[in-house]
Amino acid sequence: MKVRTLIVDDQLLARELLRRMLKEESDIQIVGMPASGPEAVELINSLAPDLVFLDVRMPELDGFGVLAQINPARMPVIIFVTANDDFALRAFDVHALDYLVKPCAPDRLQTALNRARNQIRRNQAGEIHRRLGALLEDVKAQPQLAERLPVKSEGRIIFLRLTDIDWVEAADNYVKLHTGSETHMLRETMTALESKLPSSRFLRISRSVMVNIEQIKELHPMFHGEYVVILRSGTKLTLTRGYRGKLQHLGLS
Repeated sequence: MKVRTLIVDDQLLARELLRRMLKEESDIQIVGMPASGPEAVELINSLAPDLVFLDVRMPELDGFGVLAQINPARMPVIIFVTANDDFALRAFDVHALDYLVKPCAPDRLQTALNRARNQIRRNQAGEIHRRLGALLEDVKAQPQLAERLPVKSEGRIIFLRLTDIDWVEAADNYVKLHTGSETHMLRETMTALESKLPSSRFLRISRSVMVNIEQIKELHPMFHGEYVVILRSGTKLTLTRGYRGKLQHLGLS
């Protein structure tokens, strides 16, 4: 029997990495790869998949918001995907719900898949619904991750969507936010800003540069362990040797 599966993540790289890892599973049939919460709700309610890999943090509607809008009769087995969200990890453990931490390790994926297969075979829908309901009650009071960044500009405050920020450049005690053809200055250090931005979306590639993972188009290896990072806009940046370990966030070793 094929396990009809959805992969829900707002990051293209994350969706593609998980799709490649699942390609070797003969019983897994990927029926959709929605890139947003609202699209995920629509597909889950219409396709009634058996299994959903659900990203916890997404703009507009996060993973918890998706669950709250699902028709209970259509609720599939859920494997949450998160980027070291401490609260989420504790919550999933408490309610015995399965999760993967980005980037997904092959052995951890196999463990989660085997548990999901068992749940589907035993048709433990009622028990799964109870656990998900308890989880949603726990997260209602939790503050949501900010999806916009307030920036002062010419006597006004502009709210930049995180998805619109292509890359960030350090400039003394400021950072320069590059959004398409525009740039905005924010009085913040690179380290302080990095701690406020979701690590699942922004990657520090040098002491002075951080990039939106979704904007990365190509990586070109150079000498001494460095890489040229080419963005979709054509901008070329350098991933320095000291930050080479960050490549694991892109599914590379």
